[in-house]
Amino acid sequence: MKILVLSDSHEKTTQLETIIRLNSAAEVVVFCGDGNGDIEDMRHIYPEKMFISVRGNCDWCCNVPDREEITLCGKKIFITHGHLYGVKQGLSRITEYGHSINADIVLFGHTHQQIVTVDGSMLLMNPGSLGFNAEYGIIDIDDSGKITAQEYPPYPLGKAVIQSGE
Repeated sequence: MKILVLSDSHEKTTQLETIIRLNSAAEVVVFCGDGNGDIEDMRHIYPEKMFISVRGNCDWCCNVPDREEITLCGKKIFITHGHLYGVKQGLSRITEYGHSINADIVLFGHTHQQIVTVDGSMLLMNPGSLGFNAEYGIIDIDDSGKITAQEYPPYPLGKAVIQSGE
């Protein structure tokens, strides 16, 4: 399963639509906040895709939750914007929370800085800012449970691979 991970579109709907169109193989679109009005527009344009979104610190007038826990392909995924976990000061709080709920994947935004890292067997990804830098991430979970994550545009060392049970 391919998952397109986006965050911080900040009303750049043309970029948002372009990235979704370019990644048409993604079955799921996860949006980590700050532009929920933008992602609502995309739900209508791409009704065949599953959209999961959370509220960011700039999403004042929306009724989406500030965090989600979902399971896809047997992997527990925690999604939040990041501001509630102090991600601008470091990843310790969000990492600790991810481990406390036995998450396999933690997705967040807020900092506008791409991050793909592994802590134990848990993958953490911040796809960066779609609105300011046209950045996003792709997660692929294969039939064996192997998780591959890639940030775009690709940077050196921007790929993390973990296997279920590692």
